[in-house]
Amino acid sequence: MNVALLGLGTVGKGVYKVMKTQRPEMPQKLNTVLNLKKILVRHPEAHVKDVDDPSILTSDYSQIVDDPDIDIVIELIGGIEPACTYIRDALEAGKSVVTANKDLIAERGGELMEIAEENHAELRFEASVAGGIPIISPLKNSLSANEISEVMGIVNGTTNFILSKMTDEGMDYEQALREATALGYAEADPTADVEGYDAARKMAIMASIAFHSRVTFRDVYTEGITKITAQDIAYAKTLGWVIKLIGLATNGKEGIEVRVHPMLIPQAHPIATVKGSYNAVYVRGDAVGDVMFYGRGAGEMPTASAVMGDVFSVARHTVYHSQGTTRDNVYRKIPIRRIENTVSSYFLRMEVEDKPGVLATIASIFGNNSVSIEQVIQKDKIGTNAELVIITSPVRERHIRDALLIINSSSVVKRVASMIRVYIDQREGEIS
Repeated sequence: MNVALLGLGTVGKGVYKVMKTQRPEMPQKLNTVLNLKKILVRHPEAHVKDVDDPSILTSDYSQIVDDPDIDIVIELIGGIEPACTYIRDALEAGKSVVTANKDLIAERGGELMEIAEENHAELRFEASVAGGIPIISPLKNSLSANEISEVMGIVNGTTNFILSKMTDEGMDYEQALREATALGYAEADPTADVEGYDAARKMAIMASIAFHSRVTFRDVYTEGITKITAQDIAYAKTLGWVIKLIGLATNGKEGIEVRVHPMLIPQAHPIATVKGSYNAVYVRGDAVGDVMFYGRGAGEMPTASAVMGDVFSVARHTVYHSQGTTRDNVYRKIPIRRIENTVSSYFLRMEVEDKPGVLATIASIFGNNSVSIEQVIQKDKIGTNAELVIITSPVRERHIRDALLIINSSSVVKRVASMIRVYIDQREGEIS
């Protein structure tokens, strides 16, 4: 069975290696052998040393899409275009496609799934979400008999590495980012990672599958980690919490909410123990209960593992003349809950005047806006002022925002330095 590979970057080279090492096992695993017939690269001459047979390199996509002997196309170019055009053309030619392209699947996955179904081809994208961690297939298959109510995860290794360094070694954000960059965990431009965009695309994909209702990148409320400070980390630790960049998708009475932002997680929660560049996805179903998937969320070989797992599945279906799970499982239209209607507890760190009555003033403002205080700590002095840390009870976001507008204009509050959401069990998150 002939395969074409689009792109020979980090993951592309990993796929090439896996195909070579797995070749002796293919007859037993697949009842066929996968032959890598073409590799599309922009400059073939630059990749001569990367392959055993340079004649398979090409810069002409027509040599792939117009070749009736090529059965499977692996897209590892990334981005929206030309990847979208390449995938669409391959599917329309009846070729199955395996991709790791989270940007494209988060934006136009539904459209491409329809094209795949119309042409009796498969479109698979396990590697688009969490590298080597299998999560798309379990959501579509193993957990399909469940009504999924929550998908929560650490789905970006760069930010988890940075926050782990800040937590375990007391680094500030900039110092941890420099180390992440030096070790290759962060790109030269880390914006997509540290601002949460990468994680938001992955959460859109998982939410669409878990809840059977289309969620796109634009539907995901997103905040990054650039404002998290060493003080926030230290206070959280004192209170028994860990700060992580969390992707949270829930399906409740008021609709779907999907958000990515820093969050305080209880130290006893399994997600809180995930450190370094590792990823984890925590799923709650009505039948299975709570399950967690953990492992390397990126990198050459873990991502290549997920890509080739999809390729093997397509190959088996082709050999045995059985069409795989090409049908899009999005069949509901559930409204997306706006961020101001979501419910969280909140960690607030503020600098206030160090005098009697300040806390009473703040508590009064909160009370007038339906916000209850659950915990208060006054620990550090900042000149003549005091630093106050407050954790609220669960409350709608719009109420905390209204309260903070008034607090920020209060003469006794010098500034609100941090507002970080605190994880609450979403089964307790439906309040008036």
